[in-house]
Amino acid sequence: MPSSAEKAARFAELHVAGDPVLLYNAWDAGSAKAIVEAGAAAIASSSWSVAEAQGFRDGEELPLEIAEQIIGRIADAVDVPVSADFEGGYSADDAELADNAARLFETGVIGINFEDRVVKGEGLYELDRQASRIAAIRRAADHIGLDVFINARTDLFLGQGRDPEATVDEAIQRAEAYAAAGASGFFIPGLEEEALIGRICQGQSLPVNVMVLDGTPTPSRLAELGVARISWGPLSYLNAMAGLKHQARDALSVRFVNA
Repeated sequence: MPSSAEKAARFAELHVAGDPVLLYNAWDAGSAKAIVEAGAAAIASSSWSVAEAQGFRDGEELPLEIAEQIIGRIADAVDVPVSADFEGGYSADDAELADNAARLFETGVIGINFEDRVVKGEGLYELDRQASRIAAIRRAADHIGLDVFINARTDLFLGQGRDPEATVDEAIQRAEAYAAAGASGFFIPGLEEEALIGRICQGQSLPVNVMVLDGTPTPSRLAELGVARISWGPLSYLNAMAGLKHQARDALSVRFVNA
């Protein structure tokens, strides 16, 4: 099995503008194994799906200890690089955030999603504050000698009620600040407009991650725009559960003559 350092290097190499890495998100070890068997070069978890699969809601309602166990089982179950959705790191304190990140890295993951939304509050962290939080995670990774891929997520386009076109310049500004703080990639969930996605890809240096939504351009078109990473977020879990419900409904609809 490749070492964590080798997996980290491989995961970074997969992020190529125009030839994006495709991440059909997992929620446990079994789903991760199935996705790898389908041909995935890497695995990424979805915090929403991981929480829902355990009977919790998203937004750090799933206890961190349980999240770590699930992520660790995923990392143990597959040989490919694994990136974990770390939400807001389960803390607003930089020291505690770094400790949480360090424990997560010990599970075998080599990448994380880290968002700038104030998970237990309102709105987003101010740019400088979020940059310092990213820097704390980078220091935790450097301390163990692992070049973790920090996918810096901005929620500017998701659930904030902002006009996307008027928000792009701020997104680019955040991407630049996050890169300077040690981020490896820039995640823009919620943004669907082709021209705006292209502006962000061209307007800053980090590889860009787009999440598939109903109105998102096709993966081929996203590649043409310069996207380096495409993920499906909770859609994989929702699709699986819809299939399970359908099959269960068929199985449970059987009626017996002598009943």
